[in-house]
Amino acid sequence: MDSEETRGYRAFLKQSVWCLTSQYQVSFSFFFLFFCFVFSSWSFFFFQIWWAAGIMFQDITTLLLDHKAFKDTVDIFVDRYRDMGISVVAGIEARGFVFGPSIALAIGAKFVPLRKPNKLPGEVISEAYVLEYGTDRLEMHVGAIEPGERALVIDDLVATGGTLSAAVRLLERMGAEVVECACVVGLPEGQRRLDGKPLYILVEPRLSVNY
Repeated sequence: MDSEETRGYRAFLKQSVWCLTSQYQVSFSFFFLFFCFVFSSWSFFFFQIWWAAGIMFQDITTLLLDHKAFKDTVDIFVDRYRDMGISVVAGIEARGFVFGPSIALAIGAKFVPLRKPNKLPGEVISEAYVLEYGTDRLEMHVGAIEPGERALVIDDLVATGGTLSAAVRLLERMGAEVVECACVVGLPEGQRRLDGKPLYILVEPRLSVNY
């Protein structure tokens, strides 16, 4: 049975997004970088934004530094999926590997890694997808999933939804039933490529700062 403190934390985490989110926004112009930040008293739960060719990234690394916040985040996913009959948790490289195995162990499912090209040793199938800054593809071992298995796709963040959509297509090609996709952080545009596939987002940042 969860303590009152833990239940209160979960409710606060779900409902008070703006109090949990800190952002580092970075822009690059020639050799000059501007660092701006917005932060809250929940300093352990913020998202660093890195630059790459004008693309803004959000990251959950600092969440992992607080064991209680990390555990409660995993527990929220476990509570949601424990009784859904899920037999496969598919984690997207790389940060989907952080949350996926813990969720899989807790709900009694196997963990299947969806990896970047040329990382898996055996026979694979692959699925290409478009990013904001190029193209990439995911690969999965042939035989990792049996037809008819119920699968959950987990990643740390959804931006445009392209990576999650590729994961869904990959699993469905193997005959799996994708029950839902789940992410710790979701941006407002993150559902546009999922074609109606259920998406569960734990935190949706509501703060934006323009400079």
